[in-house]
Amino acid sequence: MAICSSSYSTIMAFCFLEELRWEFAASYNTRSINSASRPYAFIEFDNTIQKVKQHFNSSRGSRAKGSWQRVEEELRLQPPVQLQLENTELLNGLSNGGHAGGHVEVAPTYRMQPVTPLGILSLVLNIMCGALNLIRGVHLAEYSFQEDHEGIGNVIAFFLPFLACVFQCYLYLFYSSARKVKTFVLLFCVCSCNIYLYGLRNLWQISFHIGVASLSSYQILTRQLLEKQPDCGV
Repeated sequence: MAICSSSYSTIMAFCFLEELRWEFAASYNTRSINSASRPYAFIEFDNTIQKVKQHFNSSRGSRAKGSWQRVEEELRLQPPVQLQLENTELLNGLSNGGHAGGHVEVAPTYRMQPVTPLGILSLVLNIMCGALNLIRGVHLAEYSFQEDHEGIGNVIAFFLPFLACVFQCYLYLFYSSARKVKTFVLLFCVCSCNIYLYGLRNLWQISFHIGVASLSSYQILTRQLLEKQPDCGV
């Protein structure tokens, strides 16, 4: 466990812990660890801790930066958990004298690149297209349920692009796993539904909706995660 400020690099904190783990394993064998009976049996290891801290603060990276990429990959696969202070007793089974499972929350580790003006434009156009699809779908649904029951397919073809526009806005603003697959699925949904609506929409309207969906998809795919710069200060 490491306690550090909220602005401190998570990756470098784990690099520091990884360095201490190797130093401890090199200093003590399993027999000496199992035979420890008195409190603070390894207090002399504090000298090693201070040396590792000094190493991180001064060298800025010889061995620590060497394992930076490996630790970053491990953190992507297994994000650290954020423990609340009031949940620590629950997690250790000490609350009310019994064992209880505590609530753990995955710490937010993803930060996206800043929103660009073209991205804002794609969001505005996407919201406009979604609103148009929703309005046309609601009006057509009222007519279909009362008189033309065969127009249910057209209603669905309006509502699906509306949902696709909403999810496209979400994918652009927030990080999500498998973004590329989701983006292409949403784009295919918008294109196929608008082609299905040919007759209720002219070619210019269809081209506009598909063009906006394509622009939004491009903005989603080009907005990447921010690369967190290594911060070696301990």
